[in-house]
Amino acid sequence: MFRAVEIPLWLLILVLLFAAVTFLSHFLFPSVRWFFRRRMERAVAELNKRLQRPIQPFKLARRHDTIQRLVYDREVLAAVTEHAAEEGIPENVAMERARRYAREIVPSFSTVVYYRFATRAARWLSRKLYDVRVDERSRAALERVDPDATVIFVMNHRSNMDYVLITYLVAENSALSYAVGEWARVWPLSWLIRSMGAYFIRRKSRNALYRRVLARYVQMATEAGVTQAFFPEGGLSLDGRIGTPKLGLLSYVLADFDPEEGRDVVFVPVALNYDRVIEDRVLTEAAAHGERRFRASIAQSLWFPIRYTWRRLRKRAVRFGQVGVRFGAPMSMRRYMRQHPGASVKAVGEELRNRVRVVLPVLAVPLTAFIVARAGGTISRADLRARASMLLTQLSNPLVEGDADEVLRVGLASLTSRRILRESGDFILSVPENASLLDYYANSVAWVFERSEKGRMDVGKSAET
Repeated sequence: MFRAVEIPLWLLILVLLFAAVTFLSHFLFPSVRWFFRRRMERAVAELNKRLQRPIQPFKLARRHDTIQRLVYDREVLAAVTEHAAEEGIPENVAMERARRYAREIVPSFSTVVYYRFATRAARWLSRKLYDVRVDERSRAALERVDPDATVIFVMNHRSNMDYVLITYLVAENSALSYAVGEWARVWPLSWLIRSMGAYFIRRKSRNALYRRVLARYVQMATEAGVTQAFFPEGGLSLDGRIGTPKLGLLSYVLADFDPEEGRDVVFVPVALNYDRVIEDRVLTEAAAHGERRFRASIAQSLWFPIRYTWRRLRKRAVRFGQVGVRFGAPMSMRRYMRQHPGASVKAVGEELRNRVRVVLPVLAVPLTAFIVARAGGTISRADLRARASMLLTQLSNPLVEGDADEVLRVGLASLTSRRILRESGDFILSVPENASLLDYYANSVAWVFERSEKGRMDVGKSAET
């Protein structure tokens, strides 16, 4: 029993390695996980004291537990049975597909990644690239929202900077959960996005089982009070206007909403506008080709931040102008459904779209572009100033400083430096090859002034009557 046994060195190393792994997995790892879990819980408790809307336990649950809960949800199990019958496959195969969809969708939120990295990086990047202007009076409305309600921020989608901006601006309110498209499912970006609480969706999928799994995840998060952010347009605006709402995620929320029981759902409209959208040329080119296919290569996407960083190091980089953010009037679904019984998902989507459009910020570049575009691409300086003065008087809070001369100075400097406009004596002219860019920025505020013009016409007709 105590005899020496001779074994090869490689076998001894292998035995010791297995023994070490067994010891760690059964004794050390559980203790280490428990230690860090306790520290994380204490950190989250302290963080929740500072947040207006505490991070919900659903968001903090282990990813594996959330996946299991989602897969074995009663409605998902019913969808698995239907899918198996329709496809003529065993139920265990359909179940494995549902599990794969759940693993693809469910995030793995990390408070450390979100609050120690993401929000700080978002704040730094937003301020480095733009002069951020926020209508603080409109943001004050967030404090009056029912603290027990589920808040969903509903935004127009102008740029991929939208994600960064809203993360930074509502960091003191709560941690957001986004729906992110297929473009972000690339490692290590996918890991970072999951750690920030975002969930991946297949925007063009028509698979009934996948849609059911996605719907139940959104509904479970909403029931649990997780603060979310939706882009109803479903993608970036190609022409500058706020597009027709896509009703997928909204329909999932409303399908499970009961105005008499459970949590209220409060939609908070958020309108964003830019003096310069980083992707503007890519978007207008896609619009010209009539398809949502962006022709920017990976090399171009990487070259832009490298070039900008190099300029900053040489102190030759400038910010891309202003970005304006304004919050609209919060919309309680409980109150809305009582006032509009039987309202359709489309009606709710249009109401939210209008609430975003009503608070669209007007900045110097979009205002200048709108005046020149409506003048047919050619306008004298005197007419330009006169029209700018008239339009500025229609705005209660345009988020721009100074009189018409100052606003036009900023707008013209940006548009002429990018060769969208050019000066010729006493006239301002559009550059034909960049006319689509002029229209793109003009369209971002067109609805504001078209609405004002329609209002004046309606008042005039009433007076005549």
